[in-house]
Amino acid sequence: MRTRITFDQADRMLKSRTALLDAGRTPRRLQEDERSGALVRVHRGWFVDAQAWTKLWPEGQHLLRVIAVARAGTVTVFTHQSAAVLWGLPLRGDRDVLVHALINGARHSRVAAGVARHQMVVDDDDVTVRHGILCTTLHRTVLDLARTTRLETAVSAGDAALRLVAVDGQLYDTNIADEWRTDLERMCDPGLRGIRQARWVTDFIDGRAQLPGESVSRIQLHRLGFAPPPLQVRVVGAADDEYFLDFGFTRSRVFGEFDGDGKYLEPDLRRAETPADVVLAEKRREDDIRGVTGWGFARWGNEDIRTPENLGRRLAAFGVLPPG
Repeated sequence: MRTRITFDQADRMLKSRTALLDAGRTPRRLQEDERSGALVRVHRGWFVDAQAWTKLWPEGQHLLRVIAVARAGTVTVFTHQSAAVLWGLPLRGDRDVLVHALINGARHSRVAAGVARHQMVVDDDDVTVRHGILCTTLHRTVLDLARTTRLETAVSAGDAALRLVAVDGQLYDTNIADEWRTDLERMCDPGLRGIRQARWVTDFIDGRAQLPGESVSRIQLHRLGFAPPPLQVRVVGAADDEYFLDFGFTRSRVFGEFDGDGKYLEPDLRRAETPADVVLAEKRREDDIRGVTGWGFARWGNEDIRTPENLGRRLAAFGVLPPG
């Protein structure tokens, strides 16, 4: 199972060529370890243990590349996906292995040594510091992803950004969310490439989506013709336990839940000691909710949101049809 890492964990994982040599490796041994796959070179002169590398989600691997490039001192401001990982945003559906950075005063963007350098006009107010590294602000980062990446990537990152600024526990502050979205809309300059998609993403994002899988589910529901369903629907159980359901399909009287594998397998995400405990807790929770509401349940996973058709078939099996 893949794992998530914090900035500090990533920082500790990364080893320079100098540090590895000082620890006793010879230059020849270093080359052999890289050739055999024992070490992964994430940037010129910077390495990470291969076993640790393969256990990471793409966001963690990208974060390691960003830190390595930052340590090399060849980049001043990180942008796009690279700024996103510094903000802790997900990169759902993104397969780009390049580090993204800003350059000024050049005629064209270019790629060199694994770094995509973008020629963009970015105001000083759109640059900030994360973990001691210069990058674009949260607003500008979401805007650039909304302009240039797949819809699934852009919405997942945008939902997560709104969650950072507008969610406290289970409380979603709609005033803060609306203000943040309005500020993002003001940044949608007609002259920017991809601005039509950026405007759509700005209007669509919602911080109540707690996982990228929920964000992608929302996109597929939209493509299927569903009306926007209520998110994080609150239900009080028979013993006053408080529950929050991912989706509420009001017309069908069915609650919808996206069940990612991490909910059961990742220790950092699951709410019980073992996967079996999670399954049992989910059953008790579902029985309680069914009992007090009389509503049904529809659950789906990653395979079901690969296409709108997959999700449509899954929901239809539970009697949930558009418009919802």
